[in-house]
This record gives sequence, C-alpha cells and structure tokens, in this order.
Amino acid sequence: MPNNPVKVNKKKREEFLTNLSSFMQSKSFIWGPFPEIYGGVAGFYSYGPMGKLLKDKVENIVRRTFQTNGFWEVECPIVLPDVVWKASGHLDTFEDRIINCSKCKSVFRADKLIEENHDISADAYSDQELIDFISKEKIKCPSCKGEFTYEIKTQSLMMKTKVAGIESSLRPETATVTYIPFKRYYEFFRRKLPVGIFQIGKAFRNEISPRQSVLRGREFTQAEGQLFIDPSKKNDWERYELIKKEKLPIWDYKLQKAEKAQIMMSVADGIKKKLFQSKAYAWCVWLAYKQFINMGIPEDRIRIRQHHPDEKAFYADDAWDIEIKLNSFGWTEVCGIHDRTDYDLLQHSKFSKQNLTAKNDENKDITPHVLEIAFGIDRPLFALLDLFYSKMGKKEGKTMFKLPYHLAPVDVAVFPLMKKEGMPEKANEVKVQLESDFVVEYDQSGSIGKRYLRAAESGTAYCITVDHDSSKDDTVTLRDRDSEEQKRVKISELNNLIRELLKGTVKFESV
Repeated sequence: MPNNPVKVNKKKREEFLTNLSSFMQSKSFIWGPFPEIYGGVAGFYSYGPMGKLLKDKVENIVRRTFQTNGFWEVECPIVLPDVVWKASGHLDTFEDRIINCSKCKSVFRADKLIEENHDISADAYSDQELIDFISKEKIKCPSCKGEFTYEIKTQSLMMKTKVAGIESSLRPETATVTYIPFKRYYEFFRRKLPVGIFQIGKAFRNEISPRQSVLRGREFTQAEGQLFIDPSKKNDWERYELIKKEKLPIWDYKLQKAEKAQIMMSVADGIKKKLFQSKAYAWCVWLAYKQFINMGIPEDRIRIRQHHPDEKAFYADDAWDIEIKLNSFGWTEVCGIHDRTDYDLLQHSKFSKQNLTAKNDENKDITPHVLEIAFGIDRPLFALLDLFYSKMGKKEGKTMFKLPYHLAPVDVAVFPLMKKEGMPEKANEVKVQLESDFVVEYDQSGSIGKRYLRAAESGTAYCITVDHDSSKDDTVTLRDRDSEEQKRVKISELNNLIRELLKGTVKFESV
C-alpha cells in the first residue's frame, strides 16, 4: 500500500463527468442506463447513432491491427454449459470483493471505491488493506455518505442461466471460448505453431454497483487476441527484431515508490532489464500498446503497468496492464497482457478428455503456451469521448469533439447553402457521390453557422457547402473541423482528396 496516496480533485472530476455525460446523451453517443423508460438498470447502456458509428470504427481498427500482425478472427457462442466454466476456474473463483454501507445497505466493490477517490491500483490489496485504506482516508458511501461496515465479502460475477435443463452461464470474457476450438485452429494453420486468433464480441459480468458509464458494464464488448506458441520458442521470435527499438511508457511496480515511476523504455531494454519474461511476450505488449495508439489515444495519456506479484493470477508467468489517464476517472485499466502458460489448454484437455497438444520441430507432442492481449471496445471508446470532448468558455458554452479525423463517426457532412436555386439537388448529387466511400450526413435545416457547429460537436471531420457557384463551375467549399479553414474544391476531386485527408497523407493547409 502506498504511504502517500494521491487524492484526486473529486469535485472537478464530477463536474467534468456531468458535462461529458450530458454531451454523450444529447449527441447520441451513449444512452442509459438502459432501459431508460423503465427506470434503467445499472451497467446496461445503448449506443446511439453517433456512438455506434464510433464503436464500429474502433472495432475495425482493432481488426486491422490484429490482422496485419498475423491474427485471424473467429466468432464463438456466448452461452456455454458450466462444465466449461468449471474447467476454466470461473465458476469457483471469478468473484469480486464487496463492502456494505451500514446506513443505506448499498453494496460496492471495495477496490473501486478506493480507485475512484485516489489515483492508485487497489486490486492487489488484501482484505485488511482495503478496510484500513477506506477507514484511514474516510471514504464514505457514494449513495448516502454513510459509514461502511468494514467487512469484506465476495460476490460471483457469473451470469447464470439454463440451456435444455443444463446449468450454464453467459461468458464473462471471450478468452475461454477462444481456447476451446484449438484443434480446429491447429488444422487451419496447417498443423504449425504459432497460431494467432482473436475475437470481438459480447461478454457479461454481474458487476457490483457499476457507476462509471460503459467503463464497468454488465454487458460489454471484448476484443481479445490469443497467441498459441511453442514454449521453447518464446525467445526465438522473429517479429521481436522488427520492434525491439520501439519505446514503451513503462510503469514498473518496483519503481512505484520512486519519484519517477514511469519512463520511456525501448522494448529491448525491457528484455535486458528482465521486465519482460520473453521476447514473444514483449512483442505482445508492444502490439497491445499499438492497438491504443492506432485508436488515436494520445501517447502522453498511456502507461504500461506491471502487475504486483500479489495481483498476478497464479497461472500467469508475466502480466502487465495498459492504463489510460482519463479526465473523469484518472488512471483507468483498459487492457491486460498475460503469459497464461499452458494452464488453459491443460485444463480443457483434462475436463473434456480431448488431446489439445501440438507437434514441435522435433515432432514431439507439446502443450502450447498462450500469450493473451485482452481488452474491450467500450473502454477505449469512452476514453476517446473523455479525452477529446471539451467545452469552450463558460459564457458561450461551445462544445467541441476534436477526436482524430480517421475516427470521426461521420466523415463528411454536405450542406446546401440555401433551399433554392437548385442547391439542394446539387448537394444531394454530391452526397450520393461520396457515399460509396464515406459515412455522409446531409443537413439543410438552420443557418449555415449552426450546421457547422452541430457537425463540429459530433466530431464530423469535414463539411461541404454547395452554393450559387457550384452548378456553374462544379466546385464546392470544403471546411476543416479543427482549423475552420475553407478551400474551394472541384466536385470530381472530392472523394480522393477526403480519402487522403483522413489517412493523413495530405494536410488541409496544402490543399
């Protein structure tokens, strides 16, 4: 436990979160808790039109990043019989520690109570350390400001059901259902290791008092990559050579008491200092970091934190988390990278009575090890909203959403300057032309200034205005969201130009 935990400015964070929540609801990003008209249930949210577009773009970046690094996508069932969860260990051990309010009897997850008030990770704390911290820092019940009972209990996170009379559970993550078809993958990969598989899909957890929007949902979307590898080849990994000079923002638990716990370190130095147990694992850490950079998360908001030995799962040979510093909740875990060794395949082989081995280079049977990159889609999506939303000025209250252009929910908005002189018809022609390549919005209501503002608030990258001259010379005005600069552009060149602008290969000022 840290001697001097950093207490957060809770009032400032709450004010920001109130404004952010209002923005997400009013601009149709995230609605809820769902179902709203019935009062809502904590931990369930719906994505509005803008949110769904943004979510799809984040998922596509995840797919592209995994696919370009040798992983293939699968889709597996959401509900499985409990024998599977018995084998994986979830049925008996997948639980969180809870604490009750002595006044209103509300139940809270103990470690999250601490993390919401202080920028530390409390997951590795013992039960007594949790109680001592809550008592020492005088943390009160968020619901009624009452005192806690100072007794730690546990609650299972599994969501139960029955299928054809068989006790079953909804999957709490995608990893387990990704391991089960290993024999099929092995054949697909022509009976050779390594095997890289990933899955994007829904998972369900009976979360305790979730109060952090989609950061802690009871239904959420996960994206997990699993690398099945010959354990003897972990330090014979060719792809490591391509990235060993890349820098990572390392936050090592051994340094956490030091003045500067976070340092930029090359992947090779991480291996040299024995922070990472193998080159293949270090490559996975780099790939996980790359996922969030590709999503547009700023580098200075990311750190990679090593698990404390007390925090690490018993089967894990190595474990690191990626965390993002949010304006609303401070440092927040968004991804776990684990060397799970041969635990999963051995467990499922034992319970299923199936052979889940592979052949090594000497044609001997081995049980592959699994290197896992586990994260969700909802958390980085929330991070994008948190980091790129801003309210400009107290008086005018102008809202901006300046997320990276390639992630804009709507790529381009098309506006006729006025509803006359053939401008709507010409604008519709432009819209149809662009729709083959981009997400396009058409808007002809209100002043042109108000339409520009609405588009900017939703993060739309570019606006096109069709005016009096458009029918004469086949040109339109192209407007950049952030600089608010305008350029006259030929309609025939729009598709290629916007494509290059979104890729970042062309700068707007050079158009």
